[in-house]
Amino acid sequence: MPRVSLDLENAADLALLNADGWRVAMGVVPGEPNQGLVAEMRESPARLPDYDDSWWEQNADIQERRSVGFTFAWYRLRFTIPATVKGEDVAGRRVWFETNVDNYGEVYVDGQIDRNLWVITGNNTPKRILIEDSAVPGAEHVVAVLVGNAPLAEPVGTIFIRYAVLAVE
Repeated sequence: MPRVSLDLENAADLALLNADGWRVAMGVVPGEPNQGLVAEMRESPARLPDYDDSWWEQNADIQERRSVGFTFAWYRLRFTIPATVKGEDVAGRRVWFETNVDNYGEVYVDGQIDRNLWVITGNNTPKRILIEDSAVPGAEHVVAVLVGNAPLAEPVGTIFIRYAVLAVE
């Protein structure tokens, strides 16, 4: 079967996924003082699928350069697996989230992370994350991407997502 993909920055592709666009908020814990950066923090609730991101920037441009220096931002997208993509049936096929962030990133799918595979370390490092091994049309998912400016001791540039794609194979 041919590979088909959806550009997760394209309004028509997002509509096919019943997605209202990316939501973005600054900080490792958005809305908290000092962007939530505290010693010995154990977790950020922004990774969880039921986290209330309704107050975040909506329909955000994921390629917009954000920040200077040491900082973090969360990018979240809620979507539904469609029955077809570009004329191809989706049921039973693998669905992948493909991305590239600047500089450091962690990808959570429905609140979970594979610590060996879903951590992005380094500029221009593409990453493929398996969303469904055997796709079920109508299934809902939340992808939450934490992006940090690196190297941590002397960050350069800004943070952003270079691209985001949902691929069906």
